Amino acid sequence: MTRARTALVVDDATTMRKFHRSVLEQAGFAVSEAMDGVAALEQLLEAPGRFGLVLADVNMPGLDGYALVGRIRAEPALAALPVIMITTEREPRDAARGFAAGANLFLVKPVRPERLAAFALAIAAEPAA
Repeated sequence: MTRARTALVVDDATTMRKFHRSVLEQAGFAVSEAMDGVAALEQLLEAPGRFGLVLADVNMPGLDGYALVGRIRAEPALAALPVIMITTEREPRDAARGFAAGANLFLVKPVRPERLAAFALAIAAEPAA
């Protein structure tokens, strides 16, 4: 039996979390949610091998997406975890900042569901055995 790919969707907007969750679940992911970077980091550190992908918004209270990605990259047990940043920030400097923080991909909302699913499937780590 094949294990489902796993993803953590991080966004302070409930509507966006539910939308991204739906897209990823339809693509075959088992999805968990976090409403901000602090909650996401707690989940990631609690079980470092649990997720194969993080989908993170940029603008969130507490620990924003850039800081979250930086913290993920600084943790040896999480450093290789694929991260897609997805945001309304569309300036080239925003993408540059996301990549400098360690994002694997930087997408601007709105992203077509089929495009998000394809990117997620291409970039996600395989589940741990």
